[in-house]
Amino acid sequence: MARYQRSVNVQCRLRVQSVQRAVCAVLECSQPTRAASGEGFDQRLCRRHHEHYQRHGSPFRGSYTAAELKPHRRAVMQWLKANKGTPEVRQALDRVDILYRSSGPAVPAFRLRGMSPRERARKAWARLREASVPPLKVVAAWLTIQRAIEHDPEAITRPEFARVQAAKLVHRLASGTRKSWEQRDASGRLVRVDRLEVYPRSRGKVLREIGADIEAVCGSLSP
Repeated sequence: MARYQRSVNVQCRLRVQSVQRAVCAVLECSQPTRAASGEGFDQRLCRRHHEHYQRHGSPFRGSYTAAELKPHRRAVMQWLKANKGTPEVRQALDRVDILYRSSGPAVPAFRLRGMSPRERARKAWARLREASVPPLKVVAAWLTIQRAIEHDPEAITRPEFARVQAAKLVHRLASGTRKSWEQRDASGRLVRVDRLEVYPRSRGKVLREIGADIEAVCGSLSP
C-alpha cells in the first residue's frame, strides 16, 4: 500500500509540474517535456534532448569529433612538452597523480552497478591508474577542449559543457574491462575461449563528476 501511495504521489507531482512547461525548450522541437509526458521531472527537455544532454553536456550541441580536436591536441602537446618543467604544469601533473593514488582499488567495469556517480568516477581514475595512462594525457585532454572552445565561433561556453567534453576524452582512455577464459578438455586441448567485454556508459552524472575532478586539477592552466 505504501509503495502504491508513493507511486500516486509521484504521478501527481508529474502532472502538476507538466502544467508549467509542456513543450521542449529546444528551438524547433515540438515534443513534450519529460515532465509533461510522465517520464520524469525534467520541465525543460523532451526525452531525446534530455538523453543528448546527458551524453554531450548540451541538449543540442554534439561532442567535438576527433578531426575537430586533432589540431588543438597537436598544439597542446607541443605546448606541454615545451612547458613541462614549469611549476604550473608540474603541479597539474602531480594533482592528477594524487587522483590516481587516492581512488582506491580498481574495480572491473561489470561490478560498477549500484555505485553512486561519485564512486564510479573514483573507480574510473583507478582504472586509468591500473592502465598506466600518463597524467600528461589527462592534462592534455582538458587543455584540448579549452582550446577547441576558444576557437569555436559557435562555442557552448557553459562550464558544464567543457567538463563533460574533457571527461569523455579521459573516460575513453581506460573505460572498459576485458577478460578471457580458456576452456580445455580432459587431455588439455583447447576447446574454446570465452570473452567478456564490458564498457561503462559515457553519460550522466559520472561524466560531470570526472569533469569536475579534471577542472579542479587543470583549471588554472592556460596554453
